[in-house]
Amino acid sequence: MTSEPAAWHDVATRLRPFIARRVLPSEIDDVMQDVFVRMQRGLPALRDEERFTSWLFQIARNSVADQLRTRARPPVSNDEIGDQPLEPDDDDREAARSLSSCVSMFVAQLESPYREAVTLVELEGLTAREAAEMVGISISGMKSRVQRGREQLRTLFDACCEIALDVRGKVTDYAPRVKPCTPCK
Repeated sequence: MTSEPAAWHDVATRLRPFIARRVLPSEIDDVMQDVFVRMQRGLPALRDEERFTSWLFQIARNSVADQLRTRARPPVSNDEIGDQPLEPDDDDREAARSLSSCVSMFVAQLESPYREAVTLVELEGLTAREAAEMVGISISGMKSRVQRGREQLRTLFDACCEIALDVRGKVTDYAPRVKPCTPCK
């Protein structure tokens, strides 16, 4: 029987290459530590020991995803927060309203399954579960369609307009590119 430190070393040996392929070298130890903390918290709830490996790698995937989200968010200092208005002003709202009027025209340009998914979930406000039941596909299938539809919309908007966002990701301004597309005219 192996000792506990050896067992943890085996786990670390299996996880480190998996994590190293997904994050920066300087982030590997932080993600490993996060995985071990989550494992310690979740071990009492683990019911099926045969699924330990898949459970372990799911924790690692979640920790990597959290690290990537953290890295994607630009750090915001207190000074920057003080300079930013907490509530959008009328100009911000007008830019967002003006740009949102183009959304339905862009959504209409999407291929059928993506157009339907984005319309149901984003424009009509249904949950992915409700939309999936309505269309007759799996929830994950609906989520994939919405995600791909969003990516296609982003591409359409980027090709048409240059969009300025604030630190919260809200539209503050936009300007049509040299050759504006039909919706922006």
